[in-house]
Amino acid sequence: MREPLVLDGFVPYPADVAEGYRRAGYWTDETLQEPLFASVARHPERTAVVAGDEIVSYGELGDRVLRVAAGLADLGVGRGDRVVVHLPNVPSFIVVVYALWELGAVPTFAPAAHRRTEITQFVELTEARAYVTVSVHDGADLAGLAAELTAARSGLRAVVLDPDGGGPELDRLLAHTPLAHERRSSPQDVALLQTSGGTTGRPKLIPHTHETYGHSVRLSIPLCGIGAHSVQLIAVPVCHSMAVRSPGFLGVLAAGGTVVLAPDGSPDTVFPLIERHGVTQASVVPPLLLAWLNSSMRAKFDLSSLHSLHVGGAKLSAEAARRVRPELGAILQQGFGMAEGLVNYNRLDVDDETSATCQGLPVSPGDELLVLADDGTPVAPGTPGHLLTRGPSTIRGYFRAPELNAASFTEDGYYRTGDIVARDERGYLTVVGRSKDQINRGGEKVAPEEVENLILALDGVHDVSVIGIADRVLGERVKAYVVPRDGVDPSTLTLAAVRRHLRERGLAAYKMPDALEVVAEFPRTAMGKISKLLQRQS
Repeated sequence: MREPLVLDGFVPYPADVAEGYRRAGYWTDETLQEPLFASVARHPERTAVVAGDEIVSYGELGDRVLRVAAGLADLGVGRGDRVVVHLPNVPSFIVVVYALWELGAVPTFAPAAHRRTEITQFVELTEARAYVTVSVHDGADLAGLAAELTAARSGLRAVVLDPDGGGPELDRLLAHTPLAHERRSSPQDVALLQTSGGTTGRPKLIPHTHETYGHSVRLSIPLCGIGAHSVQLIAVPVCHSMAVRSPGFLGVLAAGGTVVLAPDGSPDTVFPLIERHGVTQASVVPPLLLAWLNSSMRAKFDLSSLHSLHVGGAKLSAEAARRVRPELGAILQQGFGMAEGLVNYNRLDVDDETSATCQGLPVSPGDELLVLADDGTPVAPGTPGHLLTRGPSTIRGYFRAPELNAASFTEDGYYRTGDIVARDERGYLTVVGRSKDQINRGGEKVAPEEVENLILALDGVHDVSVIGIADRVLGERVKAYVVPRDGVDPSTLTLAAVRRHLRERGLAAYKMPDALEVVAEFPRTAMGKISKLLQRQS
């Protein structure tokens, strides 16, 4: 067995806790790519991935993974190297990620919507060996960004694919002789760095090992009814935790099912895919579900193959939840989790009221949850409180972030999630809200401080405050309050001008303000701080 590779900046589990998780069978002697290759060996001819007109069998997928791994090794990527993977919903995302695991390298999952600001931070924080992206996405020149990054950072290699994830760069990687499939890392190694929306304006990178991530995947497979028969639609960004492990493509490919990648989640995109491929399971965020429920196109397509819909990432109203089975004919499986680790699901056979109002039970018997009042004392069942958790899928610290870790984790290893939940006598959780100053825009997390800092750089802006405002479809939208500098005409500080400035700074589109209000001053607390509570109530 290979010795574990310890990355600088990774917070390990206490030795006795880790050994306890292994004894209990929560952590197993397996790396994340190995279940895929077990499926390749069992049924190489079966369809693994579908995207548009491209159909990839398990045999073809395994071959591509090993060829791309050889090509990346030729670029100098090896065990422990970090690689920023910045791709949309294309088969190459799956191929590249498995190829990196085959090498023992560490992919950093960067959502396709991210731009210069975020990608530069990821490259610098991780000291990335390589950056894998597409040349253009949603009009953004990512090939140009790749050229800027490689020019600025010695030793960084870039792999720039065509917008559909193919092209000459992929062909060059695939031209290599495939590596032999063998273990080149330890299950205890860091396997990936997941990104998380934060409240600090800095990127938060979540280091999962093969053990922690694999545990969540293995338990999600049966709880979500995944098997060789499953045809899973991925309509959310493929790098999101929901799409990767809950149960995600890791779960479906381990079980021998089929993954169907959609470029977006709109009804006119996904309804034809559900009918054409006989999709049985999909994971969506509430705004997508509402779009499906309210679409006039439902009657034009046969959606009867859809067995279950896993909905998470943001709060789903009970009203919308109750419409799922009668209108879409599918079982609603609400979930609640966080990229930091904890995952909860409603079981597929729960009663209708639980299905509509609760967000699940923890997947693992090793998960420990505390629901606490403001003073740190436990609350009674059914009473809202602050959720803290630790367990075999929950990290003990962010990557290279000691100050953030001191605020986010207790001394005995509990993660302060920032969620307000109520837990009933059965253990089922209902999400009430957030305690952290974070905006959840349709499942995408926005740190107000990051947006505020960029707006402050705009000429004419004296001060700025960014908040989340309620929205029936997205859950929350982003609103900016701006105080102009003395002598500045307030009419020049328009929403369009601010958004143009933020685009020039390379901010992701989903973080842009949806609304803007120019004010003379901000409401203040008794301590002189900006009262965002009063702003939300205005």
